[in-house]
Amino acid sequence: MYLIEPIRNGEYITDGAVNTAMQVYVSQNIFLDDDILLPYYCDPKVEIGRFQNTAVEINQDYVDEHGIQVMRRETGGGAVYVDRGAVNMCCLLQNDHSIYGDFQKFYEPAIKALHNLGATEVIQSGRNDLEINGKKISGAAMTLINGRIYGGYSLLLDVDYEAMIKVLKPNRKKIESKGIKSVRSRVGAIREHLANEYQNITIHEFKDLMIKQLLGLDDINDVKRYELSEEDWRAIDEMVTNKYKNWEWNYGRSPRYEYNRDAKLAAGTIDITLAVEHGRIKACRIYGDFFGQGDIREVEKQLIGVRVVKADLFDALSKMDIPYYFGKTSAEELVDLILS
Repeated sequence: MYLIEPIRNGEYITDGAVNTAMQVYVSQNIFLDDDILLPYYCDPKVEIGRFQNTAVEINQDYVDEHGIQVMRRETGGGAVYVDRGAVNMCCLLQNDHSIYGDFQKFYEPAIKALHNLGATEVIQSGRNDLEINGKKISGAAMTLINGRIYGGYSLLLDVDYEAMIKVLKPNRKKIESKGIKSVRSRVGAIREHLANEYQNITIHEFKDLMIKQLLGLDDINDVKRYELSEEDWRAIDEMVTNKYKNWEWNYGRSPRYEYNRDAKLAAGTIDITLAVEHGRIKACRIYGDFFGQGDIREVEKQLIGVRVVKADLFDALSKMDIPYYFGKTSAEELVDLILS
């Protein structure tokens, strides 16, 4: 089995968008004479399912405040938070197609590896999860791409419970304290179950330990590596720019939705109803008991076509004399209301 890692010019890349682009590129373009292992870990990111509405799924304020990357993936499913607490073990299998759909067989090497590292209580749970003492520590998926099985599973070495909860859209959550308690009861971490000698390992060291276990090696330097060329990396860079770090892909592909926000401000009650399509305002109606002099339809028109992004909304509204239309209200207050 070949090992392909996100290493460019000797530097390990932890950018989640780059890692995803590399995985897709390899699955579509790199064909070798053996199976391929593609492990990685990355900086905090929220992966949105291909058919999800990004604005509805995430807490944008929390994402912005903590510099968390938002990226839409190619496959369906729900929103997932990923960070440096997990190693993702992905692979392209061409030698044994009987594994396809058989998660028990797919997980066997991982279970054996974790047992060897001291986590002897790891078992398979349900169809495609691993757990320790009833707590989930891994989830797996697989599909067929170009005649090969493309599969993978996450391994939670450590868990940031707070981030797992807070990256969700606030109005879609349960009471926050109960939500965190619920996640703690359902999601576990591998670290505390490893042998004593591995208690203080880094995520990079854990990744290398899993590689050695899966490939039956004593020394990571003995692995059969395939290194991507600079031409490969240029193609990956293009994918990152055009898709995985492109607002139109990550936010603009969201389906049309409508929502309403209202608040009692100093000027009075302001009620805003928006129809949003592909991440931009398609229609807008503003109501309220405020005392303004201007025609409120001019403000509604000003918002049409604007991306539902704080900076863009503020830029559009700050070009208008907001007190003239609403009374004692600012553009910043209106933006906060729209994004609340």
